[in-house]
Amino acid sequence: MIGKAEGKRISITGLGVHVPEKVMTNDDLSKLVDTNDQWIVERTGIKERRIAADDEALTDICLPAARRALEMAKVDAASIDLLIVATVTPDMAFPSSAAILADQLGMPDAAAYDLAAGCTGFVYAIAQAHAMLASGLSKRALVIGADVLSKILDWTDRSTLVLFGDGAGAVVLEEVDKGGFIGFELGADGGGGASLWLPGSGSRKFEDPEKFVKMNGREVFKFATRVMVSSAEAILDECDKTIDDVDVYVPHQANVRIIDHAVRKLGVAPEKTVINVQKYGNTSSGSIPLALADAADDGRLEPGKLVLLTGMGAGLTWGSALIEWTHQTTGAAA
Repeated sequence: MIGKAEGKRISITGLGVHVPEKVMTNDDLSKLVDTNDQWIVERTGIKERRIAADDEALTDICLPAARRALEMAKVDAASIDLLIVATVTPDMAFPSSAAILADQLGMPDAAAYDLAAGCTGFVYAIAQAHAMLASGLSKRALVIGADVLSKILDWTDRSTLVLFGDGAGAVVLEEVDKGGFIGFELGADGGGGASLWLPGSGSRKFEDPEKFVKMNGREVFKFATRVMVSSAEAILDECDKTIDDVDVYVPHQANVRIIDHAVRKLGVAPEKTVINVQKYGNTSSGSIPLALADAADDGRLEPGKLVLLTGMGAGLTWGSALIEWTHQTTGAAA
């Protein structure tokens, strides 16, 4: 699906992120599996990642991020009437992490639900929130993208262990006078689902029910390098923009080689590209908001700047959003 944003003008007015305290370096991983810093950096660009504590669940890292976003937007939590949490690692199957957070934050009237679209979850969630707000069904939304993938990793599997980290990002969406979201492009290819999956985690019976992430790295890489480019090109064309119009490019932080490929194929100036995968690894739904926070703290998210967000992930899913930034944004990082 693809389309220009219609109805009321909707934008991000608050942004907050949070990551667990524990830092795990590549050298730390080399003590667990057969790997080393050079091998990981050459293949992924990742130097370190944050890992949630044993007693730290998804909502524990979402809560500080949400509070920071609300504070930046200068809005009361009770005024939020829609809360979406994009994640594949909720506290539990039910109640939803969104419902738990709505209670913790003091949002008694908010519709609250979790959304699972892999690493593309944040883009899917802001598209849904935009539609609710632009149509008038909702007045103010809080969207959180977060995952604690360390909880579902096989800590003896080098192929997945080196890639992922934990983190959360939250944004407040509301009506604005000018600027805001311009358009969205979303898609999925379930035929490639078995390239990145968690068998045994739902109602489907498997003979081997171990609940660890499994990934065909070669197929995921091929998919990612294709859709990171095609999705971005599609939304730019739909919105009558070119890559030269983009001031800030925020790709999903999965692997620096995937990002570099997209930058070359799209023709994005490297200085316009936000890269922080070296600090956090792949945080799934937390990836794009964490990168947005770094861009904000670097002074790149100024009012009037055109920002392109593109993600891809399990499903296999992809999605892009184009937004004219409307608010001065600083102090989002944890």
